[in-house]
Amino acid sequence: MQYNNDVEAAKALHQKYKELQEEIGKVIIGQNDVVDAVLNSIFSNAHSLLIGLPGLAKTLLVRTISEVLDLNFNRIQFTPDLMPSDITGSEILDEKREFKFLRGPVFCNVLLADEINRTPPKTQAALLEAMQEKTVTINGKLHRLEEPFFVLATQNPIEQEGTYPLPEAQLDRFMYNLILDYPKFEDELQVIKNTTTENKVSLRKVLHASEILQFQQLVRRIPIADNVVEYAVKLVSKTRPDSPFASTEVKEFISYGAGPRAGQFLVIGAKCNAVLKGKLSPDIDDVKAVAVNVLRHRLIKNYKAEAEGMKIEKIIQGLL
Repeated sequence: MQYNNDVEAAKALHQKYKELQEEIGKVIIGQNDVVDAVLNSIFSNAHSLLIGLPGLAKTLLVRTISEVLDLNFNRIQFTPDLMPSDITGSEILDEKREFKFLRGPVFCNVLLADEINRTPPKTQAALLEAMQEKTVTINGKLHRLEEPFFVLATQNPIEQEGTYPLPEAQLDRFMYNLILDYPKFEDELQVIKNTTTENKVSLRKVLHASEILQFQQLVRRIPIADNVVEYAVKLVSKTRPDSPFASTEVKEFISYGAGPRAGQFLVIGAKCNAVLKGKLSPDIDDVKAVAVNVLRHRLIKNYKAEAEGMKIEKIIQGLL
């Protein structure tokens, strides 16, 4: 759909966002903050990492979002024996003795990388090019992915035996690191009632791929004041132990701080947060709203922080 100006488009995105919340809420109960953050990352044209215990509806959340957005959805269950070609695809000889490329599951709009830390680094790295460049290179040939394209990866915070922690370079590709916690008693009660009957929820498709691409471009065009950008950049600088802005806690407990990509994601995330909430320009509160999810996986704790059980979230809240 074409809009006369950005103000009209922003109002339309705000309305669609409320409709998305309503539709997703029919299936996903009590994870509003996580749903909002995933939608924010989608309209920001970025990827998210979801960390939570088994049974907290991580897979259902991703599947539901892809359904209401009318996007192609693929799921890869990461295992220790998964090969890079199992993700990207491979070339085979056909009956005419010619090479034919068989597309892997990465060729979709929404890719759920389930338990991404259960596969070796070589296979994890197969996603890097797709996440950053939206392309896959096989035998020197470039294959473009259909846009929009998002990777929503999940990790299980327990059962760490036999896992392969994501390298920092790959973690940095994820805009948000989202923590799913146990639902509240009332929400869990509703979940049990909803999932133990024959009633099936019918979901309406709220947005299509072309509209999502339009709104992604809109988010980039949203104006932002210089002081808000300066706040975001200074916040990132505060996370670095050798920075003149670093707090005592950062110098004491952090080995490495966030890089420039964190500042980019803070600004884009703040822009998107503002539009989704019905504003035409972000302020410092919008930066604060996305800061923990952006910075959580970019701060590397030192041995002292590990020994004293210091939480990254506490350090970030101190910086805010």
